[in-house]
Amino acid sequence: MASAKTAPKTAPKTAPKKATLKADGRKGKGPSSGAPKVFRNTLVVVESPAKAKTIKKYLGSGYTVKASVGHILDLPKSKIGVDVENGFEPVYEVIKGKQKVVTELRAAAKNADRVLLATDPDREGEAIAWHVKQQVARRLPAQRVLFNEITKKAIQEAIKNPLELNRDMYDAQQARRVLDRLVGYKISPILWKKVRRGLSAGRVQSVAVRLIVERENEIAAFVPVEYWSIEADLKAALPPQFRAKLIKLDGEKIELPSREVTQPLVDELEKLPFTVQSVQKKERRRNAPAPFITSKLQQEAANRLGFSAKKTMTLAQRLYEGVELGDEGQVALITYMRTDSVRLSPDAIGAAREYVAAKFGKDYLPPEPVQFKTKKSAQDAHEAIRPTSMEYEPSSVQKHLERDIFRLYELIWNRFIACQMVPAVFDQTTADIEAKRPAPDLPKHPAERAAALRVASKEPRSFLFRATGQTLKFPGYLAVYGAVVPEEPEAGAEKMEGEDEEKGDVARQLPPLEEGQRLELVQLIPEQHFTQPPPRFTEASLVKELEEKGIGRPSTYASILSTIQDKEYVEKKENRFFPTDLGKIVNELLVDAFPRILDVEFTAHMEDELDEVEEGKMQWVKVLEEFYGPFKKSLNAAEKTMRDVKREEQPTDLICEKCGSPMVIKWGRMGRFLACSGYPDCKNTKDFVEKNGKIEVVEDIPTEETCPTCGKPMVNKRGRFGRFLACSDYPNCKTTRPITLKDVVCPDDGGGLAERRTRFGKSFYGCVNYPNCKFAAWDRPIPGPCPQCGKPYLLSKYSKREGPYIACPDKQCGYRREAPEPGGEQATPQSAAQS
Repeated sequence: MASAKTAPKTAPKTAPKKATLKADGRKGKGPSSGAPKVFRNTLVVVESPAKAKTIKKYLGSGYTVKASVGHILDLPKSKIGVDVENGFEPVYEVIKGKQKVVTELRAAAKNADRVLLATDPDREGEAIAWHVKQQVARRLPAQRVLFNEITKKAIQEAIKNPLELNRDMYDAQQARRVLDRLVGYKISPILWKKVRRGLSAGRVQSVAVRLIVERENEIAAFVPVEYWSIEADLKAALPPQFRAKLIKLDGEKIELPSREVTQPLVDELEKLPFTVQSVQKKERRRNAPAPFITSKLQQEAANRLGFSAKKTMTLAQRLYEGVELGDEGQVALITYMRTDSVRLSPDAIGAAREYVAAKFGKDYLPPEPVQFKTKKSAQDAHEAIRPTSMEYEPSSVQKHLERDIFRLYELIWNRFIACQMVPAVFDQTTADIEAKRPAPDLPKHPAERAAALRVASKEPRSFLFRATGQTLKFPGYLAVYGAVVPEEPEAGAEKMEGEDEEKGDVARQLPPLEEGQRLELVQLIPEQHFTQPPPRFTEASLVKELEEKGIGRPSTYASILSTIQDKEYVEKKENRFFPTDLGKIVNELLVDAFPRILDVEFTAHMEDELDEVEEGKMQWVKVLEEFYGPFKKSLNAAEKTMRDVKREEQPTDLICEKCGSPMVIKWGRMGRFLACSGYPDCKNTKDFVEKNGKIEVVEDIPTEETCPTCGKPMVNKRGRFGRFLACSDYPNCKTTRPITLKDVVCPDDGGGLAERRTRFGKSFYGCVNYPNCKFAAWDRPIPGPCPQCGKPYLLSKYSKREGPYIACPDKQCGYRREAPEPGGEQATPQSAAQS
């Protein structure tokens, strides 16, 4: 393999960013006073072929645009590739399969008299630029060109003003790469030895798994607390009927812990008159959200579109690099999608304001441009994510785009336009309603008056109910970026008064009400509630948690979430993350052995130090030295003290029916399983579930089918990828086949349909005759034709907002109906497997 060492650690700091090549080729701080050097042929190197195709449109003759297709150098896979004893110097190799790309770039460089490195404007792009220079352009003048959007103006401006490569940014990327390699290649072998082969640890991914495991532990330890509420349906002189909630008793906030406390109050309230005590009317404004940064784009795409972070970033990359728009060819539709700045250029703001004024009118346009403040901890190198031009309105390009890429583009467009619009205005009415018996007219005679006061003192107390209504007075930015209430609101988002705590209802209306007005009680509604545990993470809420705690960077979130699922440390069920048994045990071992590495604050601190390296405030080698000393001590201790899960046996009260020995719980490559303690003389193993601390065996389920190989009965077994049919004479006969769905056949060839899993663990339904038949569906097919279009099957689908429903697979048909709620979660038996 070809190899290349990094540039010397003592390399000088980056030249000022406005540096260009003078006429004689030397570095300088600006254009030289002499005649500019004329380059006959310039090689421009970018990452992707799509980006190369888009950029080529904007460059004339004399420019050759080539793609590196991502990184061309990396640390070797077969060894650690970092000389720890010699200043952590990494040794890079040409990535397997990239030698052809390097050869093509070198060939193109032979015909060039300079190289412009136009890779992405971030750390990874800077590293690619340095490596391309080392491998391709050692003897040629090589400079960096940076642009936030792939438009003609931005490209030509960047070409006119090339910069020097940024050594600090490259060092920050290199430090991160070496840190991740040290953690991964030093800890993973210990996990292989103690748990199972193939496991991995990661400096950031392991902390993400820890968050999910600890949230699951919180849920398991949570003890629900009962509480009650009382609401009243009331009528005024004019409609509509409305509902008010009891909030105070005798001026104090009311607490209703049980039915025994609540029911006497309900009985008391039924006898009392209800009177309007006060009415307050206010105008409320809701400001438009800031334009997208990477993390907020991932969260909104998850909440509104149901996209994973990985899918969002993949689609955004295509929108940034360019998509085919018919006769116009390849066009980039959005600016760079890896950013944590909400800054917008004056040109972009001006274009958005012109669009708002023309499309919606001056009532929707603020007097002055709306400015947003970027967090102090954020990098402000790039603008927020926005459309590159107002020319490409979503409706005008929809016919050229795939459905999901259009939906993401429309989301980015709407958010950008909305950020330069006036706030939404709501009329809010809050009515306080008192339930209290009127004070009696007291007699004048002292004796009679005293008796009346004694009776009055036993009268019912004062109950205060509150009703809030809110109506949209002026839509403002909501005309573009319609409100969608997320499952978990953004941190710091101000909740508007009157917003229903459970449903986020801001459209409730009240009838005309006046102070002192009597109301008719329609009914009282006492309702039992229980406090709820913290919710499991969704992709959106986990991204939000990582961002708030400073773990990783927005550009890494998609890969983090993808990796922890690929490694089977967590799994997604109905869009929520659940830790697997493997994730729990690996997290426990790592937290015990490497508390510093798995500490959230320490991980965030490391990110801050990497930022300081990028800013030239800290040497990258010093970061590694401070990290590696304590890390090495933890490694040495872990080798000796970490639990050997592979060899652990947890005793049970169960007895092996084959030899009479006790059964034990062991850990295998597919999780925990029951095994005979008499192994290897007895190899009996079983699946099990654990319910309330008790171990229950999951037996193989007999079937009426016979084995096509040996004629013995087939049994229904559970394996790593769910249930399947297997010969009962295993291991003598190893015949297996998938379990097909009842009454549903493949619409393509009439074969059976069976549940399968992708290599990433995601379930789908496919034909048993694969690969001859390649029918597949993500949702479970159910028997019965579509009543509208006659399609031979329907799909059982689930939406996080609407719950379960049944729909036609043909989206143009659009048929759908409600389905019963899915049953409660059942315990999943552990896979029977041997180490």
